[in-house]
Amino acid sequence: MRVATRSTPRGEEDDRHDDDQHTTTHGHDDSQHEGDIQPLAGQGFIIGQWVRSDRRRYRLGLCARPGFCDWFGLRTRLGLPIRSCRRGILIGRRYRLPAGDAELPARIERGSTVRAFPHGHESSKPMGRRPGIPYRGHVTFSPPLVIAHRGASGYRAEHTRSAYLLAFEQGADAVEPDLVATKDRVLVIRHENEISGSTDVASLPQFADRRTTKLIDGQTLTGWFTEDFTWAELATLGATERLPRVRPDNTQFPAEGILRLVDLLELLEVAPLNAVGGRIGMVAEIKHATYFASIGLPLDELFAAELIAAGWSDDDRLTVECFEETALRQIRERGIRARYVFLMDAEGAPADQVAKWGTDARSFESYLTTEGMAALAQSVDGISVDKFILQKMDTSGSAAGAALVARAHAAGLSVFCWTLRAENMFLVKELRLGVSARRFGDWLTEFLELMSMGVDGVFSDQPDLAIEARRVLLDTAGDPK
Repeated sequence: MRVATRSTPRGEEDDRHDDDQHTTTHGHDDSQHEGDIQPLAGQGFIIGQWVRSDRRRYRLGLCARPGFCDWFGLRTRLGLPIRSCRRGILIGRRYRLPAGDAELPARIERGSTVRAFPHGHESSKPMGRRPGIPYRGHVTFSPPLVIAHRGASGYRAEHTRSAYLLAFEQGADAVEPDLVATKDRVLVIRHENEISGSTDVASLPQFADRRTTKLIDGQTLTGWFTEDFTWAELATLGATERLPRVRPDNTQFPAEGILRLVDLLELLEVAPLNAVGGRIGMVAEIKHATYFASIGLPLDELFAAELIAAGWSDDDRLTVECFEETALRQIRERGIRARYVFLMDAEGAPADQVAKWGTDARSFESYLTTEGMAALAQSVDGISVDKFILQKMDTSGSAAGAALVARAHAAGLSVFCWTLRAENMFLVKELRLGVSARRFGDWLTEFLELMSMGVDGVFSDQPDLAIEARRVLLDTAGDPK
């Protein structure tokens, strides 16, 4: 991997303080260089090569865990001004990379390396606060990614063109489409393959005879299913707001059609940069893979074929997630280079495990042990959990999320959580304001509590609010009281 590094731009010189004031400067170097980012064995990691400036100020990409700097170009977006001091490396105006046992040289030469440590590592000690300098101890260096859940679905009907375009506008780091298949093997973007709640199909008399009952992943559902339609037929449907009582404003916009995966890929190719100047990524969720395979529509094959045709089979912006490990493995075996994330529900068991083992299938909960995470790390890059798993209280009465995140990070897994929503209906009781389910409650408190657990990313129906919470988190992280 390569990361662009740059000496600090003009205009940032006036925040020099204390430990590096004794340095004599001899001009300013605005040249750009590149340095290698390399994983480091053990708990630490190398953050690349440092570029020397005559003002002893540096800029480079940061990553919090081995491999994490790949997520959506995070390695380039987290450039911060760097300066050396007697006790380590100062990042921006707030954080420190400890120097470890070795003393730093008087000047960090170009090409030298510095070891950093994850949050909580014994070598990562708070720097403490000094007068006039807003140092705030050590934090996890990578702020959480904000992934627009089905687009900006809190403000537009989910999975519509307008929902994705609004997510782009709000600065989301990535968007999340749910993928299901049609009868003629086209991948379409719907929350479920049963579409009576998210389209106007039930109101169209020409499709009345398609209503049926099916068993999907152990659940009996009655309605209309994508696999019983061709793409040409689905293209005649209108997408509707799935939660009209909670989000009535979303019903006031002009009707839109259903999107295919290829439609979203085209939108991403021309999307603006996200809130921190990076390219917007895609976190594609593969839905009901075992079921679709059982009816002759293998989603791994269809997904790989469409990515290859669109030039997305080796794209840094791609992440694939699924509640079934089998589907993730099959997609990887088809040569799709991506980050792979295993989704976990608060209860139950993965559908592929149930199909194979029946009542002996292992539960989602069993994957969250130290041993379970170590095994997962051999096949996936991260996990994505229901927020209620993180909010669940342990025996001491504290939220168990931080400990879970720490276990996952120790195993080498990134951690995401879903879904951050602002309405009272989706918040814990203590954070609801008033009695209306649709009213926004104290969403900021919940968003901050989840982000403060050290998660690497969050899925949100209101990406603008999640981005605001992230800004607050970074502004206040570790501030000693």
